[in-house]
Order: sequence, then C-alpha cells, then structure tokens
Amino acid sequence: MDKLNYFTQLKALMRKEVQQILRDKQLLFLLFFMPIMQLFIYGFALSPEVDRLRLGVVDHASSTISRALTAALVVNDVFELKESGGRDSTLAALVRDGALDAGLIIPADLERRYRAGLKTNVQVFIDGVDANSAGIAAGYVSQILASFNRNLSSGSQESREVISPQITFAYNPGLISSWFFVPGVIALVLNLVSTLVSSAALVREKDSGTLEQLLMTPVSSRQILLAKIVPLAALLMITVAVALLVSVAVFHVPFRGNLLLFLFVSFLAVLVGISIGIALAAYSENQRQSLLTSFFINLPVIQLSGAIAPMESMPEFFQYLSYLDPLRYYVICVRALLLKGGGFSEIWTEVLSLSVYAFVLLSLSSSRFRKQLK
Repeated sequence: MDKLNYFTQLKALMRKEVQQILRDKQLLFLLFFMPIMQLFIYGFALSPEVDRLRLGVVDHASSTISRALTAALVVNDVFELKESGGRDSTLAALVRDGALDAGLIIPADLERRYRAGLKTNVQVFIDGVDANSAGIAAGYVSQILASFNRNLSSGSQESREVISPQITFAYNPGLISSWFFVPGVIALVLNLVSTLVSSAALVREKDSGTLEQLLMTPVSSRQILLAKIVPLAALLMITVAVALLVSVAVFHVPFRGNLLLFLFVSFLAVLVGISIGIALAAYSENQRQSLLTSFFINLPVIQLSGAIAPMESMPEFFQYLSYLDPLRYYVICVRALLLKGGGFSEIWTEVLSLSVYAFVLLSLSSSRFRKQLK
C-alpha cells in the first residue's frame, strides 16, 4: 500500500512538472529549438575545409599554358577568380587590403622557357592573417601545380618541374596560428564577459529587490541605468587593455595599428555586449534563466563572427547571415589593427556598422528595461 501511494504521488509530481514545462514557452524554446539551431550552425560553420578563396591573376604571358594554369587553379572550386587590376602592384595591394585571399603573377617568358625545357617561377601572394587558411591554400597551390607539371610533361620521356611556385605570406610570414586566434579570442572574451556581467548585475538587483528601493529615491530610471552602464564599461575597458597586453607580451602578437582607434572600437564592442546583457536582464525572471539565454545568444554570435573559424569555411548562407552579427565587425577591426596596421580608412565601414549596432541595441534594451522600472 505504501509503495502504491509512493508511485501515485510520484506520478502526480511528474505530471505537474510536465504541465509546468509545457506552459513555459521560453523554456520550451531553449530546450528544443536552441540545440537544433546550434547543431546546424556548428556542423556547418566549424568545417575545416577551405574553398572559394578569392584569387587574382596577372597573366603577363597570355599563352595557352598560362590560361591552362589559371583554369587548373579554379576548376576544383578551391579558388574563385576575381578581378585583379592587371598590374603586379595592384594585385599585391588587393591581397594586403583583404580584397583577395591569394594572388598569382605569371611571367611573360613562361611559354618560351617551357619550349626551351627550363623551369619557370610564378609568384604567389597569400593573405597570412588566417594561418590555417593560408597554410591550406599554399598546400592546394603546390598540389595543383604539381599535377599541372605532370600533365605538361606527360608527353615527354621524363617528368620535370615546369612551373615552380614562389609563395609569399602577407602579414604572417611564419604562419603562426596564435596570430589569427588570439585577436579572435579577445573579441570572444569581451563579448562573453560584457554580456554575462551586465545581465547578472541587473538580474541580481531585480531578485534582491534593490531596484525597487532605488525607485523610491528622487532619481529617474535613465539615471539608474546610466549609473550601472558607465562604471561597468570602464571596468570592461580595463579588461580590454589587459587582454591586449597579454596578447602582445605572452603570445607575441604584433600590434601595428593605432592604439586609440583600437580602444574606440573596443568601447563600441563593450556597449554592444552591455546592451545584450541589459536585454537579457529585461526579459529574464531570474539569474538562471538569464544565464541559459545568454549561452543561446552568445554561442551563435561567436561562431558566426569569424573569431574561431574563418568565415571562408562557412557555407554561403552562413556567410551572409554573419553580416547580422555585430561581433563580426569587431573581429575584422581587431585583426586589421593588430596584424595589418590598418587605419580608419581601411575599417571605416566596420566601425560604422559597429557604431550603428551599439546605438540601436543600447537604445532598444535600455528602453525595455526602463519600462520595467516604471
């Protein structure tokens, strides 16, 4: 009899829990939709394959062999042929500015040297900011040229190296992987910390009831919110400075850009993170709910930003989707400032996009939170 009562009570409790879960739409969203979306994003976005690299070609030979060489590079979709300007200096500048991932210069005497049985060197420029993609691209170039050499010499009695690539890596000659990952980690950590800390601070005050006490004082809700945002932003800028110091001192990542510009774009990223945290606090009932929702938002934001995996490895749909990710623009700015030494003229579109996101998100989240304070 006791066992029957025990299982009857257990069944009633389980039925109550199921009904409670089914009534909580936000929890259902987190339980079912979030894992499916994460699975799709990670399954595609974290692919190690590299394809559709933007290739520019300056063909001084304009011969049958040079055209066949260009076709061999783009036939397998690893490289995608883009406009190169027709000059060596223009091609090199496009690679340096990030408009092209790789550049190929074919000398004018390619056909003549081939007929004479001599080896010809072709020059290859590869953007080395992303060491992983650059190494893979260099490997693809070497493999394609090796296969091309075998096809050219297939009619002769002995195999010989007709074309030899002279590969140059821009910005990262040693292909040090930390130079690519550490700037991305700076963006990752800044986004996580600013979001989690701001949401936790506001939700904790909602739980403890201190916000209601503040409303009894002769101050406006806008003042209350500003008093929380400004000190938090200042502390997070200290985090940025420490992260930059560690990157340069420990990981030996070069800093080639303007420090004030770096601090400015970092401040914009801090405002974006804080605004996301305020929105989380406004829509969450407690700290646990805020924490779970933050992971649902932050993980896709991080993965689609290019901070960890290069955006070139993502399917085209996710590359377009990444334009909606404010962290994408900060990652581009950080790598351009640290590794390329770029100025405002090179990253002004990213800075403008980040500024718009910071203003819009902060305005919307602050408005929502102030409504709850009234």
